[in-house]
Amino acid sequence: MKTDTQLLSTVARVGIALALALAFAPLAAKADTLSQVAGSYKIQPSSRIGFSVGQVGGGGITGDFKKFSGVFKLHPSNIAQSTINFTLYPESVSTGQARIESFLRSDAVFDSANFPTITFKSTQITQTSPNTANVAGMLTARGKTSPASFQASLADHDKNSITFHVEGKIMRSRYGMDVGTPIYSNVVQFDMQIEGQRS
Repeated sequence: MKTDTQLLSTVARVGIALALALAFAPLAAKADTLSQVAGSYKIQPSSRIGFSVGQVGGGGITGDFKKFSGVFKLHPSNIAQSTINFTLYPESVSTGQARIESFLRSDAVFDSANFPTITFKSTQITQTSPNTANVAGMLTARGKTSPASFQASLADHDKNSITFHVEGKIMRSRYGMDVGTPIYSNVVQFDMQIEGQRS
């Protein structure tokens, strides 16, 4: 037979387990899903479009873009039928270093004078969990179009606004922007916080 101490220990463990279950049950019941936030949204200027390019030996280039626009529509019953259209203005690149910014805007990289926009249009959206999705599409830069994909996760939302954390990698060579390789990585890593306002 169990001693009184053993019985008390068992009761305590059961009590703790029940308390944890009750504590987390409301969170599970209220878990946000992509289907719960369906609708049309306009991307807000408060979003952050960050990027980084690694360098051999460490360091590299990091920055963001200050000007962009776009819309996305989340289908209420089938996320696969959702769409995203995004436009980025490379002239707005910001790194905190004027020399690097001028170089990135030049015809060696973005050639923003002749190609003032970079666009992305989704072709397929695949839901990977209740609140995450893989977004595949076509990205056009410097007059070249190539497939690209990003991973999006629902970060926050209320009645009229929504925020996604979006990550993805782009190969510079696909768009004729691979100057500096292999000293600088051919891969551009994007880390973005996309905020949308219901429209």
